[in-house]
Parts: sequence; C-alpha cells; structure tokens
Amino acid sequence: MIDEELLKILACPVCKGEVILKDDKIICLKCLRKYPVKDGIPIMLPEEAETDESENEKK
Repeated sequence: MIDEELLKILACPVCKGEVILKDDKIICLKCLRKYPVKDGIPIMLPEEAETDESENEKK
C-alpha cells in the first residue's frame, strides 16, 4: 500500500498530471499512463508505463 501523503505529491513524469492509485497501479488522470507498483514502491519511469492503445490511435 502506498502512503496517502506520498500519493499527494506524486505527478506523472511525462505530462505532470495528477495521479491516483487503482488496482496496484499509479494512473495519470491527464495522459492515462499506468505505472506499476512493485513491493509497495511506485515505478514512475516513462519506459515502465502502460499506455491505453485506443488513446494512441486517436492521436
């Protein structure tokens, strides 16, 4: 589990958008990238992020 105080200060490293925790992933509300959480540590690296393929097709 990620501390609520840590979650409040985290931001997406790509677009600087606000993030939320859902299903053991940190999700950016702006660009919809999903960052994994491993052993309670958020891995906020752009190359580790999952992207929504349908969003990529719209661009």
